[in-house]
Amino acid sequence: MTKIFFLGILVSIYFLSAMSSCQSGEDIKTAQYAVNGQKIYINHCKNCHGEKGEGLGLLYPPLTDVDFLTKNRERLSCIIRNGLNEEITVAGKTFHTIMPANETLTDIDIAYVLTYITTNFGKQDKIFSLEEVQQDLINCK
Repeated sequence: MTKIFFLGILVSIYFLSAMSSCQSGEDIKTAQYAVNGQKIYINHCKNCHGEKGEGLGLLYPPLTDVDFLTKNRERLSCIIRNGLNEEITVAGKTFHTIMPANETLTDIDIAYVLTYITTNFGKQDKIFSLEEVQQDLINCK
């Protein structure tokens, strides 16, 4: 009887730990986007914005300012696709450097890299879906 009781407890602990370690479908999708985005970031963004999104002095802005990323979420796709030729303030510092366009990146590439940037550097957990990026690109000024 005691053995059955302890076996029941062990089985219950196993199932509870297994259930708590399972990720939701959205978590898995976010992780997939971030992994793909990391590759794109390394090839297209890292040289200017740094390995950890720290930027480069007053030349290139950091990608770690959660406030900037949140307030400009709808513009980020446009900035990546079309570049930026205006003064911006990020993390309390003003930047004047022109960012070149990344016209070779596909819409899904932009979704991947933005998910990587915002989940790794911006400490956010919301994925940039392909549909969101496409809509934001339609709305570019």
